[in-house]
Amino acid sequence: MVKFTHLIPVFPFIAFLINIFFGRKIKKVSALVSILFSTVSFLVSIFTFIGFLNGEGSYVVYRFLSFNNTALDFGVTVDALSCMMLLVVTCVGTLIQVYSIGYMEKDPRFSRFFAYLSLFMTSMLSLIIADNLLMFYMGWEGVGLCSYLLISFWFEKMSAARAGMKAFITTRIGDTGFFIGILLLYFITGSVYFKDLSALDTQNNLFYIAALLIFCGAIGKSAQFPLHTWLPDAMEGPTPVSALIHAATMVAAGVYLVARTYSLFMLNEASLAVVGVIGAITALMAASIATVTNDIKRVLAYSTISQLGLMMLGLGVGGYSAGTFHLMTHAFFKALLFLCAGSVIHGVQTQDLLKMGGLFKKMKATSITFVIAALAIAGVPPFSGFWSKDEILAEALNNGHPVLFSAALLTSLLTSFYMFRLIFLALFGRPRSELHAHESPKVMTIPLGILAFFSIFIGLLGSPFTHHAFQNFIAMPGLHHQEEIAVNYLAMGLSILVAFLGIALSYLFYIRNNKILAESVRAKFKPLYNLISNKYYFDEIYDFLFVKPALRLARISSGFDSGVVDRAVNLAASQTIVLSKIQAWFDRYIVDGLVNLVGIVFQVSSGALRRMQTGLIQNYLLVAFFGIILVIIFKLIGGN
Repeated sequence: MVKFTHLIPVFPFIAFLINIFFGRKIKKVSALVSILFSTVSFLVSIFTFIGFLNGEGSYVVYRFLSFNNTALDFGVTVDALSCMMLLVVTCVGTLIQVYSIGYMEKDPRFSRFFAYLSLFMTSMLSLIIADNLLMFYMGWEGVGLCSYLLISFWFEKMSAARAGMKAFITTRIGDTGFFIGILLLYFITGSVYFKDLSALDTQNNLFYIAALLIFCGAIGKSAQFPLHTWLPDAMEGPTPVSALIHAATMVAAGVYLVARTYSLFMLNEASLAVVGVIGAITALMAASIATVTNDIKRVLAYSTISQLGLMMLGLGVGGYSAGTFHLMTHAFFKALLFLCAGSVIHGVQTQDLLKMGGLFKKMKATSITFVIAALAIAGVPPFSGFWSKDEILAEALNNGHPVLFSAALLTSLLTSFYMFRLIFLALFGRPRSELHAHESPKVMTIPLGILAFFSIFIGLLGSPFTHHAFQNFIAMPGLHHQEEIAVNYLAMGLSILVAFLGIALSYLFYIRNNKILAESVRAKFKPLYNLISNKYYFDEIYDFLFVKPALRLARISSGFDSGVVDRAVNLAASQTIVLSKIQAWFDRYIVDGLVNLVGIVFQVSSGALRRMQTGLIQNYLLVAFFGIILVIIFKLIGGN
C-alpha cells in the first residue's frame, strides 16, 4: 500500500496549479479543489500507515542526480515518524482549509489564498517523506517561501509586508547553518541519506559541529531562542495561516528535523544538552511574555514558541518518544486554539482581550471548544496535552535532569495561567466594550468540533490505559521507551498540581478580584513587568546590533549619502505597490495569457481539422495515396 506515498505531496500541488492559473475563473470553487486534493492526500496517508503496519517500508522512486561516482536517488521514507506526521499534517491541514471557506469568503484574493495553502501543504509533505537531507532541504525552503507568501498575504498593510520579510530573513539565518551542516555531513560521510545516520558510531567532533549546524535550521524554523522574534509578528497573516503554521507545517518542521536526525545528536551528549537548554530557555521566556500580552493571537503565538521549546527540551533529555508525542498532540489543540481565536475575531472584529468579555453566552460553540483546547494545553487530565506533557516531565526526571525538569514544570504552570487568563478575559465576566458578537457559520464551527474531539482523546494513545501504544510505535531502536519503565507518579502528580494551580491563580487575578490584584502585582513588580511586556527588548537589541549597523555599512560601502539610503529603505518597505503591480501583471499576461493561448491553440487546430473534413471522397483518396507514397519512400531510405 505504501507504493503511492510519493503521490501524497503531488495532490495538493495539482490543486495549487489549478488555483493559481484558473482561480480567477473558478472563483469560490478553488476552495473545493484544495480541500478535495488535500483529502485525497489524507486517504493515501492512511493507506501508507496501514501498509507500514503490514511490514512495508521505504522505497526509491527515481534517480534524481548523478555526478562522478555519486548517485542521489529520490526516495520515500516510510517509518513510524513519517507516518505519524503525514496523518497529522493532512488531517489538520484539511480541516483548516474547510474552516478557511468561512473565514476568507469575502477576501478578493480568495482563490490565491487557497493556492498558497495547497503549495504550503505540498512543501511540508515533501519534507516529511524525503529520505535524504538534500530533498528534505528543498521541501524545507518551500515551506519558508510559502510562509512568506501567506504571512504577508495582506501585503497592502505595511505591518504584514514587514512581518513576511522579517520571517523570511530571520529563518534564512538558521537555514544557512542548516545547509552548511548538510555539506559538512556529506564531506565527512559521503552520504546525505537519513538511513546512513543510524549506522554512525563515532566520537568525531565534526559530527558534533554538524549536529549543531543542523539544529540552527530547527532554531530558525521552530522560532527557538535567539531566532524566535519572527513568529509573533507572523500573526499579521490571516488566522487560518497562523493555525497552519503553528500546528501542522512550518514550526513543526524544526522539531521534526531534530527527531529525523536524532541518531546524529545521540553521537554526542553535548549536542543533546544544547537542544535541551535552548528548549528550556525558549519555553520559559515565551511563556512569561504570554502572561502579559493582550492581543489574543499573539498570546497563542508565544504559547507556540513555548510549547516548541518544551518539545525541544523533551528531545534534549533523551525523550525521543516524549518530544514527538507532544508534537502530535500539540498539532490538534494548537490548531483548535487558533481557529477558535479566529472565530472570536470573526465574531467581534477585534483582537484585543481587554475589549472582550462575556462572549460565552453569545458564541457557545466557539467558547466550549476554546475551553477544551485550553484545558488540553494546560495539561488537565484526561485531555491530550496532559499525557504528552507528563511524558516530557517524566523523561527529564528519570534521565537525571533536575534543572530542566524544573524549567518544564514552571513552564507548565505559566501555560495554565496565561491560557486561562485568555479564557477568562475573552469568554467570561462582563463585556468591557460594545461588541456585537455573533457565532461563526457551520463551515467554521464543524472543524472546531472535530479538532476538539482529537484534543480530548488523541492523548490516550500514549497513556497507561493503552499501554503507551504511541511510545511503543514511535520508539527508535536502541532507546528505552515507556513500556520498559514504570509510570513516574511524582512527575504526574506535580503536573496535575501546577495545571490546577495556574487555573486557580488566573481565576483569582481576573475573575474573583476583577484585575485589581493583577494591577497591584504589576505595580509592585513594575521593572520586571516592563521587561517582560517589552519582550525582553530582543527586537530593540537586534535593531541596535544588526539592523542599524548594516544600514550604516551600506551607506559607507556604497558612497551614498544618508538621504539616498533612507529613501532606498523606505522604497523597500513600500513594496506593497510593487507587489500589487507585479501580481496584476502576472494575472493579466501570464495566467490569462496561458488560458487564452490554450483557447487559441484549440481554435486554430480545430479550424485546420475542419478544412481537412471536406466530405469529398476523392480528396480523402488523394491524401491516402500521398501517405502511402511517403511511407514507401521512408521504408526505402531506411533499407539503404
